[in-house]
Amino acid sequence: MTRTPSSSTPGVLREFVGLDSPTARRAGSGGHPCQGLYHRGVGRKPKVAMIAAHYQIDFSEHYLADYMATRGIGFLGWNTRFRGFESSFLLDHALVDIGVGVRWLREVQGVETVVLLGNSGGGSLMAAYQAQAVTPHVNPLDGMRPAAGLLDLPPADGYVASAAHPGRPDVLTAWMDASVVDENDPIATDPDLDLFNPKNGPPFSEEFVKRYRSAQVARNNAITDWAEREFKRVRAAGYSDRPFTVLRTWADPRMVDPTQEPTKRPPNMCYVGEPAKANRSAHGIAAASTLRSWLGMWSLRHAQTRAEPHLALIDCPALVINAEQDTGVYPSDAKRIYDALGSRDKTLCSIDTDHYFTTPGARSEKADTIARWIAKRWR
Repeated sequence: MTRTPSSSTPGVLREFVGLDSPTARRAGSGGHPCQGLYHRGVGRKPKVAMIAAHYQIDFSEHYLADYMATRGIGFLGWNTRFRGFESSFLLDHALVDIGVGVRWLREVQGVETVVLLGNSGGGSLMAAYQAQAVTPHVNPLDGMRPAAGLLDLPPADGYVASAAHPGRPDVLTAWMDASVVDENDPIATDPDLDLFNPKNGPPFSEEFVKRYRSAQVARNNAITDWAEREFKRVRAAGYSDRPFTVLRTWADPRMVDPTQEPTKRPPNMCYVGEPAKANRSAHGIAAASTLRSWLGMWSLRHAQTRAEPHLALIDCPALVINAEQDTGVYPSDAKRIYDALGSRDKTLCSIDTDHYFTTPGARSEKADTIARWIAKRWR
């Protein structure tokens, strides 16, 4: 199902795309599981197109779409069935949904070259897609059948990681408040590990950061231990799953202390403001979880949403773009992605801007960077 409205950007058309998935059909209320907007220049039939998707954020109107369309490159802002439903996320089904979008670009739009855009959290998701398409290796959660179509994903031709982190378990653990002593009590705190206790810094000592990072990993693993036990318990009682909360996840030392991995980012800032306040709010990644979503998305031990195992299987041309003012993703993250890529043709660059490239001219610079990179290889 498609329809073509005009874009607010002169010379750009937006085409709504709503499609079924091999493992999900149109809802009774009318919505298709896979939905997005295809952006292209008026009167143009692009032979090169990008597709962007995220674990749960709506990318249909991605900020880069119009910029690429005006440069002659199609752009499909794509959503899987899990947009807004992170707690229900299943990686194998999400990959099948992304495949629906890639196949639509090739078969309906006649696109010859498809480039995956892994933006922010989408970096590891799109890496998992390409890796699965070329070397099937993704497994369903225990007790579940593989998603239909998982072994028949059309591979893309290029991969771009932009302001991306090395995976959901990794970014959650890096942002976790290590001073939490009771997951059922949002207030209970170990003062010796409290990032917001002035006695500890900033600046933070190397010894403190080492203890803090170790405690963050221990917290992730402790939640996994509990989730494993609880999953067995509820399943034995005839229940399929249960929800739970993970609070205080805006506490990366780099957010508070600018001497930790110095960049051009503003000090004492995260994506939702001052870290001390954000950390005490009800908003944060993994805040609404289920046992399945924890084990399948957030667990260091189990989740297949860590980028590096997938990146190692990618052999197509790849571009990694770091944002130098980013308050949640850092140069070391871009370097990890670049180093993990199996591609021989890979490029790492930086742009002096924030996570969303909102500084004047940054989005144009990013679009020009990607367009030049594409033109050298496929145009």
